[in-house]
Amino acid sequence: MPHLVLDVHDDGTLTATLDTRPVDPPDGAGAWRRAMFAQIIDHATGDRTIAVRVTVHESDGTTFTDILPAAKRPAPAPEPEEKSEPRRAVKRQRAADPISVDGGDGFIAGEDVAVALITAHTDATPDGCARALLDPALVAAAKAGEVVLVGRVSGTIAVRSLS
Repeated sequence: MPHLVLDVHDDGTLTATLDTRPVDPPDGAGAWRRAMFAQIIDHATGDRTIAVRVTVHESDGTTFTDILPAAKRPAPAPEPEEKSEPRRAVKRQRAADPISVDGGDGFIAGEDVAVALITAHTDATPDGCARALLDPALVAAAKAGEVVLVGRVSGTIAVRSLS
């Protein structure tokens, strides 16, 4: 299993190595920054097509290690058949405004924060707070009354009511 090591510097920049080889940021991105944690993982794993062991060395000397599995990708949709009939215009409905959930503090800046019902992930802000935006239709369909935010690196758990 590949090993991705992220060394966090005092100024918030990161040095990334994959199996001891440097992982450079994309052209024009400058240096890797803490807020780019998910982008670094995607970049190093080919958009999470492979599992990877991640070790984060914080500037204060603490170390976190986790194994991130490869993401399951849905099968591509079959190509639609050509029809001789003209296409009908489809009126798009405006999506409802997302529901905002402020998750409190205790998260590590830039860390991946799981949102359960697990419908999405969000990143913690530089001051260690997390906020999730939820689709109201999804929340209504799940009949959810609470949401759980889980810091994938810090282990911080925040439970918030949706009412």
